[in-house]
Amino acid sequence: MKSSKKKIPELKTEAEAFEFWSSTGPGADSTAYIDWSKAKPTKLPNLKPSLRTISVRLPVAMIEDLKILANKRDVPYQSLLKVFLAERLTAERRG
Repeated sequence: MKSSKKKIPELKTEAEAFEFWSSTGPGADSTAYIDWSKAKPTKLPNLKPSLRTISVRLPVAMIEDLKILANKRDVPYQSLLKVFLAERLTAERRG
């Protein structure tokens, strides 16, 4: 039996994939391309999130406090800052 689903175009970069699947154009409705009734859960242990560098101005005292806390935990201060942000975002989403 031939599938009535459209063929997903070859997407060479993450940016192309993002544009295709998030557009209001042909890629907007994934059900035209994928039979979700046949989907199975999977784990992707080696998947790394996309990162974007940002610049944030913080008071010097705040950075020093963060470095002291990070040193006590034996982690880089930027990593500790990401943990703090993630925890707060989770708490805010819960309401």
